[in-house]
Amino acid sequence: MDISPNATAVAPKSQRVALQDIAMIAVFAALIIVLAFVSIPVGAAGVPIVLQNAAIVLAGLVLGGRRGFLAALLFLGLGMIGIPVLAGGRTTLSALAGPTVGYIFGYLFSAAVAGLIAYRAPRNNRTGMIAVFSLAAVAGLATQYLCGIIGLTLRAGLSITEATVAQAPFILPDLAKFAVMVIIAVGVHTAFPDLRRRRATAGVDRH
Repeated sequence: MDISPNATAVAPKSQRVALQDIAMIAVFAALIIVLAFVSIPVGAAGVPIVLQNAAIVLAGLVLGGRRGFLAALLFLGLGMIGIPVLAGGRTTLSALAGPTVGYIFGYLFSAAVAGLIAYRAPRNNRTGMIAVFSLAAVAGLATQYLCGIIGLTLRAGLSITEATVAQAPFILPDLAKFAVMVIIAVGVHTAFPDLRRRRATAGVDRH
């Protein structure tokens, strides 16, 4: 039995990391829900321009793939029990029954995709970090679009071409929103560099 000081310190540290992870996941899930109330209806497909999709990718950029995914999962899970977490006061259940179902899955996976890429950014090179975070944000946005296109073809009766064209009104607003998310995420990681470092040290999540 190992009763060395190092052995006794491991469990409390792991517990602190776990509690901090839970708190951050909950905070970002709440942020995503709050931003559901900021939406601008546009486009023939009836999908509003929202800040919510940018907040989901921000969760991935700040928390990493696993925790970003869990924040999105928590947010959508709350919608599954009837809480209006989506833009327009919709629940996840109502969205799953409509043409925007693809975007719901895109929300879930985009946080993971963005986080997995972002957490491979260099730690001490701000320019490199911005470049990788920008790539991560674009990949997250592309994931949302791809899933949305698939959903529109299956539920709205659109062809792949029509569903792809339907994304056009959102591209420039989304790129602007996601650029802001990149700036915020880089600022957060610059102020709190241990967000990534402590994950590897604790051996809980290397992403």
